[in-house]
Amino acid sequence: MQTSSADSPLGRKNPFSLYWALSRTPHGVLDMAAPAFSVLWYLSAFPPVRIICLGLITAFAGYTAVYALNDLIDFRTDRAKIAYTDTGGDYLDAMMVRHPLAQGLLSVRQGIMWAGGWSLVALVGAWLLHPMCLVVFLSGALLEIVYCLLWRVSPWRSVISGFVKNSGPVAALFAVDPHPSPLLAALLFAGFFFWEIGGQNIPADWTDVDVDRRFKAQTIPVRLGSRRAAVLMIVSLMLAVFSCALLFFVRFSAGPLAGSISILVVGSLMLLVPGYRLYSTRRHQDAVRLFNRASYFPLVLLIVTLSGILITS
Repeated sequence: MQTSSADSPLGRKNPFSLYWALSRTPHGVLDMAAPAFSVLWYLSAFPPVRIICLGLITAFAGYTAVYALNDLIDFRTDRAKIAYTDTGGDYLDAMMVRHPLAQGLLSVRQGIMWAGGWSLVALVGAWLLHPMCLVVFLSGALLEIVYCLLWRVSPWRSVISGFVKNSGPVAALFAVDPHPSPLLAALLFAGFFFWEIGGQNIPADWTDVDVDRRFKAQTIPVRLGSRRAAVLMIVSLMLAVFSCALLFFVRFSAGPLAGSISILVVGSLMLLVPGYRLYSTRRHQDAVRLFNRASYFPLVLLIVTLSGILITS
């Protein structure tokens, strides 16, 4: 049984940090690299300063709100699971206090006010960027609710998570082009969809597999078993790396072949190597390692794209 972090130094010294913990801010900031990459990759140039400033504010608000929304919807479930859940360790989402609502460190009212305030900022920012950005954000928030509610219903809720994680990158396209190329949008969607399934969703559920079995959750590792979950995970990772390499091949001004090869190499190191290790061992710590490394993959995509733009400018 795990002990609560209610008396953690982080919570005592800086109560406001509990709100950032509710929104898993370290992970949310990493996720912001996805829409930033989306814009730079699509334009092969920097967007106007107005778009950059408004986009950063909107993306931060959106991810902050949606992660908080996840804990609000899962409040009862997390509260039941908290005695059996690891609230610390090397897991990226446990860098700060994990599930502060479930641990009683924040009230539901405080959580609603926090999520609601950031949602309002995200709604206004999305509307100012482009009305379709608002539609995508609202759709992503609704799908996040559906995803949480399907925890004990179907393992294929993971498909929904792929759509949710794509809301940022796809919305970013509409911020710079009212009519983005359907083909390019589809390629972008595929890359982040398979990255989410293989590098985030399945490993995250794997870390909680023992607790999820206790509560009869219908996650992929629980419902399909470790062998089939591992196969689905490694296939998704291979498709993610291939799709992202293809993104650079079809639209990268600083040498499409060089960009594609870079992504194949980096994707193999960050996704396929730890993915194969988890596939081989089926161990909890290897699931954590894959999740953590995969969380930095959008940032690497952004760095490679930014480097290409600076080289050619």
